[in-house]
Amino acid sequence: MLSIFRRLMKNDQGATAIEYTLIASLIAVAAITAMRTVGGKVTNVLGNVANAMT
Repeated sequence: MLSIFRRLMKNDQGATAIEYTLIASLIAVAAITAMRTVGGKVTNVLGNVANAMT
């Protein structure tokens, strides 16, 4: 059991994959947040345009 743990600790590929996954997750969260903010503003602008046309 200890030898398996030692091999995992020496393996750098797993750590790199985890780092890339974390970076991709942070980018996705930032993109979703930005899209929600922009989407809300676009909805307000289109609502104002619709109200102005009536």
